[in-house]
Amino acid sequence: MTRDHRADFSGLAPGWSYLDSAATAQKPAAVIDAVARAYGEEYATVHRGVYARSATMTERYEAARARAARFIGAGSADEIVFVRGATEGINLVAASWGGANLKPGDRIVLSALEHHSNIVPWQLIAERTGAAIDVVPLTPAQGIDIDALESMLDERHRIVALNHVSNVTGAVADIPRAARAAHAVGAKLLVDGCQAAPRLPVDVDALGADFYVFSGHKLYGPTGIGVLWARGEILAEMPPYQGGGSMIETVTFEQSTYAPPPARFEAGTPHIVGAVGLHAAMDYVAGIGLDWIDAHERALAAETRDALRGINSLTLYGPEDGSGIVSFTMEGVHPHDIATILDEEQVAIRAGHHCCQPLMMTLDVPATARASFGIYSGAADVEKLVKGLERVQRIFG
Repeated sequence: MTRDHRADFSGLAPGWSYLDSAATAQKPAAVIDAVARAYGEEYATVHRGVYARSATMTERYEAARARAARFIGAGSADEIVFVRGATEGINLVAASWGGANLKPGDRIVLSALEHHSNIVPWQLIAERTGAAIDVVPLTPAQGIDIDALESMLDERHRIVALNHVSNVTGAVADIPRAARAAHAVGAKLLVDGCQAAPRLPVDVDALGADFYVFSGHKLYGPTGIGVLWARGEILAEMPPYQGGGSMIETVTFEQSTYAPPPARFEAGTPHIVGAVGLHAAMDYVAGIGLDWIDAHERALAAETRDALRGINSLTLYGPEDGSGIVSFTMEGVHPHDIATILDEEQVAIRAGHHCCQPLMMTLDVPATARASFGIYSGAADVEKLVKGLERVQRIFG
């Protein structure tokens, strides 16, 4: 549980404790080098050129797709769609699958823990189609209440969309059980894996999901690239999300025909270098081992919780066994003030509603402070966080 990997991250200045990995992860040298090469001596377009470098870059782009499939246990690389991030992936499913399948009287299930990116796209498609949204409540430990989910589902529900790991509480959802409950009434299950993919082994088949999304930048990769996985038979029936080059078979002014997935959903020149960088990030994470990462971050979160319990004015949120994320409030101190003072101590945390305003309403707080760990985090970061919070307490005491 030491900082064995900190030296791989040039963005981590000496003495700086970066505890905002749930927002975006720092980048290892392997990713930075891969991106630099791809923008430099290796750069060319993909899927279009007949010259050698274009063919080579096309191979690298498609190799990244195959790597993403292996990373999450997908059955085929053709089930992987590259998107700008999980947000675009969810919007794609809501607009394409939802637009084709939802109708008045249908219902969508979300949880009280969801990020805005897994709420607003469903609100938009519900308004378009006449569907309605139901919300699964939280357990006392502030995880998704799967018992309540099972009780509320019926034949009107067409899709359930849940996060795998909460970006606020660190709670890990029982996705296999949620999948069984959804499928029992004929509903599909979409899983937001943004916080899970960087820290948990993911096997979409074992999870029972129908859609799974994650973002590259939280997985130690570049910004602007992410993955949507969908079961092949579902993806094949979904209409295009955007129109343009690369997603077509034929185009006339009278009509167009569309390429099979995944090309159908990748209109325009893709984020070629982002895919190459994501490939490097997945290789890097797999080389360290997701089981190790999960154990490492859970241990740091548990250590943090134990230490913060000694500060009487603090309230902790989420389950005791949360995955690498610890959110808290301090009586009489706004989280933004906490974060500002911690920054003076060279500790970087997140403060705010974390794009989870409905959850903040459920918790009856305007915001929380959040420390989130990564591969490069260690016991010294926890110690600096605690000392910084003790200073906050003295200032506002």
